[in-house]
Amino acid sequence: MIVLVTFVAGLLAHLTGVRAISGGAFTTVCVLAALLVRPAELLSLSVSPPLAYFAGALLTEVLLALGSEGFVRSVAISMGSQLAHVAPWLFLGTALVLIITCFRGLPRNIRTLNDELNGRPQRRRS
Repeated sequence: MIVLVTFVAGLLAHLTGVRAISGGAFTTVCVLAALLVRPAELLSLSVSPPLAYFAGALLTEVLLALGSEGFVRSVAISMGSQLAHVAPWLFLGTALVLIITCFRGLPRNIRTLNDELNGRPQRRRS
């Protein structure tokens, strides 16, 4: 969901010239994902927003650079510019995901993973 929204928002930002669309959409979809994901998936969601943004932005820049001279250089420069511009939004979206997932049970998921990795028996919930 984050990759798709980032991709579409990146295209909209390019078409309208309003670069904040991409960051605002990313932050919004991060909050929605943190609220809607199953509790068992909170741990994987908590680390994925920056990677998901990168994938969506890369798809956008590749699509926009198709057929241009110096394709790789064009994508690299566009990605660097895009990541620099959206950095505050990336931090905000990721921080909001962490805050929301902590209230939804992320610490419990971390304890469960720790128990599994250390071979401890699973704790029973009452």
